[in-house]
Amino acid sequence: MSATVRRVLVTISAVFMVLGTLYGFGVIGQRVEQSSGGAFAADATLVTPASPAFSIWSVIYLGLFAYVAWQWLPAARHSGRADRIWWLAAVSMLLNGAWLLVTQVGWVWVSVVVIAALALALGELMARLSESPARTATEGVLLDGVFGLYLGWVSVATIANVTAALVASGVNPPLEQGQVWAIGILAVGALLGVVFALRLGGRIAVAAAMAWAMVWIAVGRLTAAPASTVVGVVAVAAAAVILVAAVAVRGRRARIPAAGR
Repeated sequence: MSATVRRVLVTISAVFMVLGTLYGFGVIGQRVEQSSGGAFAADATLVTPASPAFSIWSVIYLGLFAYVAWQWLPAARHSGRADRIWWLAAVSMLLNGAWLLVTQVGWVWVSVVVIAALALALGELMARLSESPARTATEGVLLDGVFGLYLGWVSVATIANVTAALVASGVNPPLEQGQVWAIGILAVGALLGVVFALRLGGRIAVAAAMAWAMVWIAVGRLTAAPASTVVGVVAVAAAAVILVAAVAVRGRRARIPAAGR
């Protein structure tokens, strides 16, 4: 497949994502938090981040649009890393748009499948980027930075999505039992952050996005309904674990080459 065809396919995927985003923002159809019977509202579950958390999408979308524009530039034509991840980037944008569209029609469990596939695609994309370092600062920001934030946020969103689907399906235990489940879910998120740190070399962008989501889960539980101090505290602890793991792995990797010199 020629480089031009690849770039066209990535661009088409971005256009589809924009279409889904218009629905998600309520320009067309309902806003995400109002769709699917309110399953994705900030107060729907104990592990849903407070509304301001979703502002991270603005950063991710701007980064994705910049990536799409950059891939058309001559500088990108010599990037082997961009060649290795282009189809995964395209798939991620298609799935992004698809998630926003299926939530419009209330297909909550289909949205779980879509967002899980999105998380897997981004995980593979970041694994491929980790095979070699960025050649330039621009490449580092537009590939490692943007897709790192994307993966980190979507990973926590996947966990929240599964929980929302369960609650929407009638699995809604009393607060005490729900808090136990929420703590377990947050522990899984923290463990996933540690795994990412170990497998991806301590990616700060991935950890930062995951920690951002966890902190806003804490804010939601400590300041709004459904209120839970214990869940809020555990969410803060999960954010700390994720960040510390990334910094520790990154620091260890930096010391190893230094020790070899």
